[in-house]
Amino acid sequence: MTVSHIDIKSVNKIFNPGENAVVALKDINLHIPDGQFVCLLGPSGCGKSTLLNAIAGFALPSSGTITAAGNLVTGPGPERGMVFQEYALFPWMTVEKNIAFGLEIKGTPAAQIASRVDELLAMLSLTDFRQRFPKDLSGGMRQRVAIARVLALDSPIMLMDEPFGALDALTRRNLQDELLRIWAELKKTIIFVTHSIEEAIYLADRIVVMTYRPGTVKRDILVDLPRLRDPAAPEFNALKRELGALVMEEQQRHHTDELRIAAVD
Repeated sequence: MTVSHIDIKSVNKIFNPGENAVVALKDINLHIPDGQFVCLLGPSGCGKSTLLNAIAGFALPSSGTITAAGNLVTGPGPERGMVFQEYALFPWMTVEKNIAFGLEIKGTPAAQIASRVDELLAMLSLTDFRQRFPKDLSGGMRQRVAIARVLALDSPIMLMDEPFGALDALTRRNLQDELLRIWAELKKTIIFVTHSIEEAIYLADRIVVMTYRPGTVKRDILVDLPRLRDPAAPEFNALKRELGALVMEEQQRHHTDELRIAAVD
């Protein structure tokens, strides 16, 4: 079995150490087992993306350790694939070339690349668009390509930073369902950052609610609802109200902090 668990131990992240230090993360401790779908939820400024970037190896903790797939995180690694909100596609490459790029860099034989690209194009309903350039695609189609490019490398862990945040509601729901299908089929561990309470409940096995700065774990909630989940169901809305109250508390702290800073200035 592929090892894809994540261990986060006593992680702190401080920006600009010294007089103007900003404590972004404080004493984060999480164990995420193989194959779990986890959403990080909280208001702007709570450190969700900072924590995701630390797991990705883009911005290492100031102290504490992160282990992913059995490896101590000291930088980006092949066991962790990242999907960004901005798609991050190469505009001069076609869809199939974007998907193949990582495999080509790894030196994968051409026949294997062609087979894998064909497989992913079919999986994500992109076959008819293989020769298109990103500028010719909708936002939803671009994000499908970005997901396919990460899947091409077969990383056991997928890190997703608000990947559907800029999409319209219908496209967003379609891609959520697509992601759940892929996750169920491929058994990857997913950490997914979102501002949307409904999106977190719809997708996750587990929702980690973070506090406003410094970012700590406010609540760690297992979502015990059958899939596919109905946003109109009473159980769904009960959890939505509970999470809404938790997030609103932190949003109010954020607002109070902004007023305090403005008063000082």
